[in-house]
Amino acid sequence: MTRLKFGGYQAPASIHNRAAQHFGAALKRRLGDHVEFELIGSVLDLGRKSGDLPEMVESGELDFCYISTVRFSKPVPELQLFELPFVVKDRPTIIAALNGALGKLLERRMLESTPFRALGFWDNGFRHISAIRPIRRPEDCRGLTIRTQISDLHVECFRALGFEPLPVDVKVFVDEIATGKYQAQDNPLTNTYNFGVHHYQRYITLSNHFWGASAFICKQSAYAQWPADVRAAVDAAALEANAEQHRLAAAEDDEIMAKFDPRETEIIRLTPEEHAAFVAAVQPMLAKHRKALGEELFRYLA
Repeated sequence: MTRLKFGGYQAPASIHNRAAQHFGAALKRRLGDHVEFELIGSVLDLGRKSGDLPEMVESGELDFCYISTVRFSKPVPELQLFELPFVVKDRPTIIAALNGALGKLLERRMLESTPFRALGFWDNGFRHISAIRPIRRPEDCRGLTIRTQISDLHVECFRALGFEPLPVDVKVFVDEIATGKYQAQDNPLTNTYNFGVHHYQRYITLSNHFWGASAFICKQSAYAQWPADVRAAVDAAALEANAEQHRLAAAEDDEIMAKFDPRETEIIRLTPEEHAAFVAAVQPMLAKHRKALGEELFRYLA
């Protein structure tokens, strides 16, 4: 009997946890009674931070997790591609790249530079800005404290827009959202809704400024010690789960948008001219990092 434990940090109905459940079901189909699978949907409920997940996998407390790729962009600089504003234009292009050469490159670099094996890269959604006041142009951002992911590049981007960035783990943010400490935040619509942010920040600007990826990982040394049939089942089940997660993500924005109550939440759709002003505001920082990373990396998104 092989016991495998998967950890996440979201609500049960989230697309990430539904994909993780799909992975577990696919394992059971292949291995039957030879595997026992457990999903801990949210380690936040255990008093842990989302950022603890990779350490929990490394220590053996968990066998798998999903986590934003910003957690690995220092050892794997190529992942900074997903921390730069307005470089991912649409889902079909990025998903094709992750299912192809870009995904293979990132998997290899994860093996080379971290203790982890990337079993896939999940669609963490286009990120949008919510705030306590309407935001239609960079000038509207000035003076607002915005919660960001723990990413130097995200901080640099939001500072260029005029925000006062405050990078904290999502558990800290969710615990403190009701205090008024944060006047703005950025997240995919699914997280903004499922974490209840819209109850405190009425205005959601559909800025599409970042497209986020989550790494679906296990510990490489543990993977190498599993029996051959377990490794084969994990690989095949991961492919299924990745495809299911990408499918769910593509439909998620429309599903979440229908859940917002217009009496409580105002959706702001930028005009092309308004969107262009945000793109222009971050061009200096984007140009600097494109040069540092090299144009070859950006060709995967062409």
